[in-house]
Amino acid sequence: MLPLYLLTFVATIRAHSQLLPGSCNFESDTCGYTSDADFTSWTLHKDGRFVAVDAAINQDDEIGADAGPQREITGVLLSPTLEQDEWSCLRLVYQITGSGSLEVLQRMEGKSFDRPLWSSQAPSDSWVISSMDLQNNTEPYRVVIEGKPGLSTGSSLAIFEIHISPGYCLDCDFEESHLCGYSNQWNANVNWYVGGGGGLHNNMPNDHTYNNKTGHLMYVDSVYAKTFKEVAKLVSPMTMVPMSGCLSFQYQRSEERGNLFSVFTRDRLGQYQELWRAGTENQSDWSRMLGEWIPVQVDLKAPYSVEVVFEVAFNSPRGGRVAVDDISFSPEFCSTDTELTFDPTVANCDFESGFCLYTQKQEMGAWKRVSVKPNIFRNGDHTTGTGSFLLAHSLLSPRSGYVSRLTGPTLPGNMKYCLRFYFSLRGFNQTDQALEVYLQQQQSSSQEKIWTQGEKSRGIWISTDVTFQTSQPAKVVFVSTCRSFWDCGSVALDDISLSLGDCELTAGELSSSLPGHCDFEAGLCSYTQDKQSDGADWERRRGPTPTSYTGPRGDHTTGLGYYLHMEASPMMPGQSVRLLSRPLRGSRGPQCLRFYYHMYGSGTGQLSVHLGKDGEDVLLWQRSGEQSIAWLRATVEYQSDSQHQIVFEATRGSSVRSDIAIDDIILEGGPCSEMEITSTVGSSNEIE
Repeated sequence: MLPLYLLTFVATIRAHSQLLPGSCNFESDTCGYTSDADFTSWTLHKDGRFVAVDAAINQDDEIGADAGPQREITGVLLSPTLEQDEWSCLRLVYQITGSGSLEVLQRMEGKSFDRPLWSSQAPSDSWVISSMDLQNNTEPYRVVIEGKPGLSTGSSLAIFEIHISPGYCLDCDFEESHLCGYSNQWNANVNWYVGGGGGLHNNMPNDHTYNNKTGHLMYVDSVYAKTFKEVAKLVSPMTMVPMSGCLSFQYQRSEERGNLFSVFTRDRLGQYQELWRAGTENQSDWSRMLGEWIPVQVDLKAPYSVEVVFEVAFNSPRGGRVAVDDISFSPEFCSTDTELTFDPTVANCDFESGFCLYTQKQEMGAWKRVSVKPNIFRNGDHTTGTGSFLLAHSLLSPRSGYVSRLTGPTLPGNMKYCLRFYFSLRGFNQTDQALEVYLQQQQSSSQEKIWTQGEKSRGIWISTDVTFQTSQPAKVVFVSTCRSFWDCGSVALDDISLSLGDCELTAGELSSSLPGHCDFEAGLCSYTQDKQSDGADWERRRGPTPTSYTGPRGDHTTGLGYYLHMEASPMMPGQSVRLLSRPLRGSRGPQCLRFYYHMYGSGTGQLSVHLGKDGEDVLLWQRSGEQSIAWLRATVEYQSDSQHQIVFEATRGSSVRSDIAIDDIILEGGPCSEMEITSTVGSSNEIE
């Protein structure tokens, strides 16, 4: 957080000539912002200045031994409809007192789901500023602010100002008191300060924006440096969307050798990557350059969230001064020679339509692309349960042993990658060489092992994440080695995907963080149990179900995670459990529901999906009886122009071997692809 001398946004933020519709300082009214009537109301402070939603003082629920948890309070604040074709930046000045969470979303007309922009659960003792980029679009939208104060006494959420301006959140000339959300990372001795403004410091240079003493800039001075290499950091707002282009800024130094000035990116894990470092600027006349503004342009590639850090390190109290002004960003790269940001999805493959860009030498023991009709003896593929995957198997090799190598496409160097894939092993006595992943350097032809299978699989699909970095172009190679027929079994590989950055940055990002998505790894997401059903509930579980010969052996998401299932043992035949989505807005177009289901057991009953609307259920999809030992994908397209809920209902069959499970629910706007709807069971191969 900014130190006190930079916390000037606590005072009223000055009016800005370029504020866009949707901005509000809540001085006298809410500027067209309204509370959603279906939720707790946000209230305007009696003297203006902010809107807030508080924890209820008196709970209606009885607190007793049998009482359930207190009801969660949610306030939803809606902006007026906004139409902004150009890229803009939303800055939110807010406070979380006690406990609670605040989330900002973007609601497009005709869409059932809001797009998350930003969220926080961090309590604060004073006002905090956060920035989020609003990408250019041609459709009208509304800003949605969802506040959930904690249930503890005194918890509240307040919004002091909503500030929407044209341009990127990285842009800043430091003329506004909010400093565009840039912050100083506190150091006891050296810090970035606001300079200019016609203050008492006459030795301050003219700012770059207006070239006078009244304009503002940011500067850091070595006068209070105590030790060798004191470091000051000026940190930009965190980018919230993928961005690539040219970062520009102006800087000046009062000394040449007394300081080290660098610009880095810093991701959510705190990992730094240098973008630029001040040098001699290829000019010999330092006497002219010292004290003059020097323009810098550097390419910025941010496929995931990063902050830009302007860092100055001093080697003594005589290290001089460094100033920065007029930071800006352009979506065009600084140089036309700059390579476009690498698209890592070229290395993705689910093997449904072939090998994609993966290759192998045919003279060696090869990976075979196979599809099996899943039944009570065989697992299907991971993608759909009825599709294709790759298999290395001693029965498929002409020799008793084999080495199967699968080579991916070339990846550019000087980048960090996250590789994800699913594998399944059966029958291997020695697992250390059952499956390994190597990085093959293109120039040196050297190989580096980046992953090896360490634990014995239980015949289920298990996901794995591998983070690796390469300094030169390289290829990922999947290798399976079988020494002899007696040591080997089958090795299956499916759903390879590649993304930029550390795997920890994107873990779980595609599932539970999006509205309508749930993998049950952290709970029920926004889904709730229907207490009006027969009294039983869906149960969240990992690993196999208690009853033998029924239920899954692991979840679909990772193989070792959580899923939801109906435990048939304590239920009577015909009893059911129901799971309800949160209320969903209607939309003009079709919606697509995808989920995975598991129906294995001789007494399996029925799984249904309904559209709950106006107190009635409309059947969308249904399966009855035993389907497979594999997880199968269901794809359902539906349409509803008014508020509705999705209902998952499982009914117990004739015996205790009737467990039914669901996992990885995805609800999205727009039609489902025809390939998903019309996918059929592949040909059977006797391989397991």
